[in-house]
Amino acid sequence: MAEQLIAPVIPAPASRVQAWPGEPGRRQAARTLPLPSLPAVPGSPPDLVYGMGRIDRSGRVGDRAITQALNWQAGDRLTFTACPGAAIARRDPHGMISLSARQYVAIPAALCHRCGLHPGDRVLLAAAPAQDMLTAYSLALVDEAIRARNPFMDGGDQS
Repeated sequence: MAEQLIAPVIPAPASRVQAWPGEPGRRQAARTLPLPSLPAVPGSPPDLVYGMGRIDRSGRVGDRAITQALNWQAGDRLTFTACPGAAIARRDPHGMISLSARQYVAIPAALCHRCGLHPGDRVLLAAAPAQDMLTAYSLALVDEAIRARNPFMDGGDQS
């Protein structure tokens, strides 16, 4: 049995002007289809600086761009607070931990344990220079927030 070849149907490029059949001389530009409007995507907040880090076995985590945005210097004293999935550091002259010469923030082991942060975990670092504050978020917490905003992440209907 011989194979039949079917010629492809290729539409004219949008930049070409086409004449309507039966109406010589009448020209019309190719039409574009309307797209559905989407809600505006919020931009990155101007008062926050983001980075990524990995907690080492000593509880240290850092991103030089983050500590520079905060204007933190080696020897600055820090105080920490904990919440599920995140550790918060603030500059405090009475803080018990000091910023290292390499500008790593050393999160105390007990605080890491309370927050659910473990050595080897990658964390999202969010610096708020106006509040002189750095927050290290576990990626599990970030993932939870993303999935709460995006119904398609859990295999939902994409139509």
